[in-house]
Amino acid sequence: MRKQRFAALAAAVAMAAAAPAGGLLTNTNQNIEFLRNPARDAAIGIDGVYSNPAGVAFLGDGFHLSLNFQNVRQTRTILTGHPLFVNNAQTPGRSVHEFEGEAYAPVVPSLQAAYNKGRLSLQFGFAITGGGGKCEFDGGLGSFEQVVAGVSTYASAITGMYAQLSQIPGMEDMAGHAMGDSYSYQSFMRGRQYYYGFTLGAAYKVTDRLSVYGGLRLLYGTANYYGYVKDIRVEHVNGASSEMVNASRHFAQESATLNQHVGRLEAMAEGNDPALAAMAQQALPGVRQAAATTAQLSAATQDIELNCDQTGWGVAPIIGVDYKLGKLNLAAKYEFKTRMRLKNKSANSLSADGIAMLDKFADGRRVPEDSPAMLAVGAQWEVLPQLRVMAGWHHFFDVDTEQYTKEMLGDTNEYLFGAEYDVTERVTVSAGGQRTKYGFNDAGMNDISYNVDSYSFGFGLGVKVTKRVKVNAAYFHTLYDDYDMATGEAPAITTNSFTRTNRVLGLGVDFKF
Repeated sequence: MRKQRFAALAAAVAMAAAAPAGGLLTNTNQNIEFLRNPARDAAIGIDGVYSNPAGVAFLGDGFHLSLNFQNVRQTRTILTGHPLFVNNAQTPGRSVHEFEGEAYAPVVPSLQAAYNKGRLSLQFGFAITGGGGKCEFDGGLGSFEQVVAGVSTYASAITGMYAQLSQIPGMEDMAGHAMGDSYSYQSFMRGRQYYYGFTLGAAYKVTDRLSVYGGLRLLYGTANYYGYVKDIRVEHVNGASSEMVNASRHFAQESATLNQHVGRLEAMAEGNDPALAAMAQQALPGVRQAAATTAQLSAATQDIELNCDQTGWGVAPIIGVDYKLGKLNLAAKYEFKTRMRLKNKSANSLSADGIAMLDKFADGRRVPEDSPAMLAVGAQWEVLPQLRVMAGWHHFFDVDTEQYTKEMLGDTNEYLFGAEYDVTERVTVSAGGQRTKYGFNDAGMNDISYNVDSYSFGFGLGVKVTKRVKVNAAYFHTLYDDYDMATGEAPAITTNSFTRTNRVLGLGVDFKF
């Protein structure tokens, strides 16, 4: 039971704030232009430093700079059902409990810059390419409570133990003692993760229609995972009264008392009274077992705290191409996998030592958390001089990465479309949508780490304040599917329903010098 409880907490704290779009550990919302219209894979603009770096070569000569700020808020909502939840003293009789986590990033900055001269374009980009905030579950998760609720299954055995012990001379005070079904606990989980991405590269116009790009991406990751399960309480009955007691302390006290009785019985067994010696020898095995059982329950219900900082970095190449065919523009980009190994600096409670499932968070350990390769292709068609439509496809090679949760991974596909319209020479409006499909199934879905398919839409406008300054503003919203599943066998069937909410507000300024 102890290892199960610690394993659940260890895995649960591995969940951090999630990206609004993209494969695992990948944010694609790196410019306000994306929020206005996510189908930017073949668009020509300074935001192309991320979305279409080869196309940036077709911007005019000079220095181009884009500064962007986003406000991101996300919730994760999980409805978990389990038969033993009805014994929760804080919500008696309810077998389905709701667990909600909030992920909030008040300001997510990004920057794209390019210097174009003739056929050459030198480019630099900075963005938070993974994570970008923290996710908190004030009441822990359903997997936490499932393990804690399991303590109530010992009620019958502990009550029977009290009854048997009360028949032993000298232990009559055990009569009337029992363990009730009720339990309670305190729990919390927080994950905070930031992957800072720096890109440096160059594009070259091979012809007036064709450009190519090559560059490098440096990722620096930093994260903190903190969580606890503490003050597990059980119902102790004494005659006609009952109270909720701290389980670990209560069982430790019971074990100490029983060990005192063991000592008393051992002395009797070696005494000169044959009748008492025989009685003591008969009672000793049961009392010793009861002392050991209560000691084990005391250890299994101890508080645990996990506090782990992680840092690491990796480098990967990026290549791209852009080709113009009249009013049609085609582009593609491939970002190679970034090999990441995060080093732990942990200050965990002593109760966490020696638990196999906590190895991921052991002090000094290096944890594999690769960022997946990505292939993006797109097309843009100028329907009218003032109207452009575009589409794109993203494929994240999640299954090729090495990660601690690799058995949960499946490739991610995104399908994007959008349009932009020049209302006037200075004002452009745009809108678009995105469908994100993950490769998960029941085996990879749980409250510890989950993603669900989604539809996203964004809209906004760009205003040319001057010939050299443009302001972008946008709103981006994601509608997540529900994912329902059931695990276990009757009568101990666990049900889960997963979903999320997500919204992003963005404001940016583009400059040309």
